[in-house]
Order: sequence, then C-alpha cells, then structure tokens
Amino acid sequence: MTISFNSNRNTFPLKLGWQGDENLLAVTVADVRKALLDLNRSIWAVRIPVGIGLTTAGQVVQQIDGQSSEVLAVANAFPLENLGDERFLHTYGLRYACYGGAMANGISSEEMVIALGKAGMMGSYGAGGMSPQRVEEAIRKIQAALPDQPYAFNLLSNPFEPAIEQHTAELYVQQGVRVVEASAYLVPSNSLVYYRAAGLSVLPDGGVKIGNKVIAKLSRKEVARKFMAPAPEETLRKLVSEGLITEEQAQLARRVPLADDITVEADSGGHTDNRPLVSLIPSMLGLRDEIQRQQNYPEEIRIGAAGGIATPEAALAAFEMGAAYVVTGSINQACVEAGASEHTRKLLAQVEMTDVAMAPAGDMFEMGARVQVLKRGTMFSMRAQKLYELYSRYEAWEQIPETERQKLESSVFQRTFDDIWADCVTFFSQRDPKVLERAEKNPRDRMALVFRWYLGLSSRWSAQGVQGREMDYQIWCGPAMGAFNDWTRGTKLGEVEQRHVVDAAMHLLTGAAYLWRVRMLEKQGLGFPAELRRYRPEAL
Repeated sequence: MTISFNSNRNTFPLKLGWQGDENLLAVTVADVRKALLDLNRSIWAVRIPVGIGLTTAGQVVQQIDGQSSEVLAVANAFPLENLGDERFLHTYGLRYACYGGAMANGISSEEMVIALGKAGMMGSYGAGGMSPQRVEEAIRKIQAALPDQPYAFNLLSNPFEPAIEQHTAELYVQQGVRVVEASAYLVPSNSLVYYRAAGLSVLPDGGVKIGNKVIAKLSRKEVARKFMAPAPEETLRKLVSEGLITEEQAQLARRVPLADDITVEADSGGHTDNRPLVSLIPSMLGLRDEIQRQQNYPEEIRIGAAGGIATPEAALAAFEMGAAYVVTGSINQACVEAGASEHTRKLLAQVEMTDVAMAPAGDMFEMGARVQVLKRGTMFSMRAQKLYELYSRYEAWEQIPETERQKLESSVFQRTFDDIWADCVTFFSQRDPKVLERAEKNPRDRMALVFRWYLGLSSRWSAQGVQGREMDYQIWCGPAMGAFNDWTRGTKLGEVEQRHVVDAAMHLLTGAAYLWRVRMLEKQGLGFPAELRRYRPEAL
C-alpha cells in the first residue's frame, strides 16, 4: 500500500526532519494500522524515495538536511486516558471516561458492574424494578468485589410508588453507596434530594464535601436546569422538618448543584425522547455555562453523552463535541455479563437499526410515558400499545367490550383479569398498601395496575428467558444496537458468545483514539485507503 499525499496540504509546512532506519517505516496497510494503534507514541508521516511512510520510532530534528527525511505530518500520542474530562476520571476514580448505564431489573447486573469496575471504568447496577432485598444483596456483592474500584447504583424515579424510591435512597445512604445514576426524573424527588443532602459535610477550608454523588440521566433542558441548580428550597425544609437531614446539610445543599454530572440521553433504549445527540450536547453545554456564570460553583458540572454510543465514530463525535464521558447502554444488554436470557441476546445480535419501536412504559404507564424497545421477534410493542389505548378509552375493565377482554385474557395475559388482580393485591399489600387503597376506590386505577402487571413482567420474562412468553418479551433497545451489529459483523464481537462488556467498551475507546489520529493526519493532507479509515474490533 502507498499512502497518497496532497502536496498542497497546508500553508505552513512543518519544516522538520526525521532520522532513522527508513526500512522500518510502515508502508503496508497492516504496518500502518499497527503504527496508528501505538497510541502512547506520536506518529510521523515521512517522505521517502518510494513515497510516504509512517512511524512512531526514530528521531525528529529541527531542520531538514542531508541526514534527515522531510516530516509531512504528525499526530500526537493519544492514550485512551486522554479521552474525556480528567476531572470526571478523578472524581470517580476511573481510568477511562466511559461507564455502562443502568438497565432495570438487574439487566445491568452485578457481573457487569464488577467487570467494568475492575477494568477502570464504571457500571451502574440496574436496581429499578428489583426488590429491596435483591438490591441489598447486589450492594454487598459489588462492594465486596470492588472495595477500591468504582461502581454506581441506579435510583429510578417512581412517582406512583414514592415509598419504594425513598426506601431505596435510604438503603444507599445506609450501605455507603456513594454514586447514583438518577434516571427518568422530570422533577427532583424528595428521595433524590435526601440522598444528595445526606452525604454533604464541611471541609476544613469551609468548602462543601460531596459524599454522595449524583449523575442525572436526562434529555430535556427544562429538566436539566433543575438538576444544575441547588436542591429545591421547599424540599430541603421538608426533609429537615422530618428529621431526615440536618439544618447544616440543608445549608450545604444550597451551595452545590443537585447533580455533579449530567448524562445527555439521546435516541436510546428504554426511556427516551428520541432526540439527536448532535443537537443535545451543544444545547446542554450552553445551559451548563449559563448556570455556571450565575452560580459560580467551585467545580463545573460536566456533560456526558448517552444514546447511540455504539461505534468508535459515535464515541469520538461525542468527545469532540465536548462530552466529558460517554455512556453505553443497549450494546451491553447483548453481552454475556448482562442479566438477559440467551434468547434475548441472540435476538439483539440480529438487530438492524430500524428494528425498534416505541411502546408504553410500565413504570409511568398512566402518564403516557414511552420506552424504546425491540420489535423484531416480539409482539410486545403492539400489545402494550393496545393496553394503553384501552386504558385511555375506558374508565373500568368492565366497560371494555367482552370480545376484547376475552382476547386479552387468552392471548396476552394468558390468565383472567381477576386472577391477576389477586396477585396485585398480594404484591402491593407488602410493597405499598397505599397503591391498593387508591385502586379500591377507582376502577380505572385497578385496570391500570393489571395492565402494569403485564408491562412489568414482560421485561423479566425476557431477562429470565421464560419459555412460552417469547412474543411478550419487552427488550429495551435503541438503534445503536443495529449500528453495533453492523460494525462488529464478521469479528469476534459479532458472535453472541464472545461479546463481553469490557471488550466492547475498550474497542469503542480504542477505535475513537485511532480515528482521532487518522483525522489529524488527514487534516494535514494524508489520504488513507478505505480499510484504514475505519477501525475494526479485530485490530486489538
């Protein structure tokens, strides 16, 4: 291979010389790729009699003479640790600016969190939908495996069962969980403010020590503004009056933002507004700068990127737009460490970018919230949409036409409405009796609980691989999954049994750094063949 070079590449030539063994200069595709992947060393493009060669070796001198060859372009060393914001790495004790976002029902499993933590990244355990006992077990297991390494736990907004959210927040405080990923919030809840304030104390210099860190995952500026501001005054006064936090903690909470970091969530799996990342990041960065000018926080809030991070090009684009870190989601669900069944992982490995659809969300069903799910190989999205249409049209189960009710009981629920309601009574009697009290008074609430029974269990059926329920599997998935499959097809990562969460993340970051070096050289006039303009997973 000969690398083409545009002789009128720049206005300001480097005027540097290179000395070394010209026979060792990389001129083949394989050797050039190897040199580009030597990320810890600068790479030089050197003119030689047969054309142009690339190298990370030799010596660069200040002038071109008879003993040296002309340096045409240079790309600096770019180790993976250079990606993202150094403050983000320091705050969370990370080596790489990447973490695995939470997926509820333990899909972001203990194994996934532990694997990422040991590799210098961070994983967020998917506590949403899990019982308090199960969450506590996960805390003990992860803390034992990662005594000094990073991890996070998800704190999921739960407006219809606030007691569950509060119990989870209290559990995190009691068990010393120092980082939460706050998801699906439209407004900060009392529970989230409690978690944040309960970890505040005074530093020797009078500053605020933030013991409990919050990464808020969101997609709207109006929501982000609330998380970039200090905790709401009314909520702080309420928590003090209830004895949940001290007056000093309330005072300290008025001096810091509610969240340390904002993860901008674009077109992702699960809860999403399907917004484009290229529009969201600049908008959020602008809002952050506006609020920083107003509040003058000691440490600036960082903005990260999630949704669509499935290829090196996407990761690099996010970093280049100013993202302090990137977050992976859908692609992790297809990895062997995920709390997902083999059937689900095999379906995900076949996904194209168009194989997704929006469906009603189980956790905020009555509000009309929606989640992005896999439509290929499952009928969940259509069946869930039908349930929401019936809920919107009728005030009670008994008002639904009998033929529709029979169809739901036989084909979708595979049980009678009354049998499911009996299960709901048993479940909520232990979990949150107030929910039952409302449902007993309002038949529409009763119908919603039964519909939510189906929506809630459908994701667990997928995770557990329940046979006979494959058509009802709710599999959270964004178009990024299809992009990942396209990128990894024909490689080790393209095989279901070989997809490991750390490998996927490391290839994303390595590919981003590789492409950064290629782009730097291209901007100086070097032209690369197609096989070098992209990074393939087998290159490591």
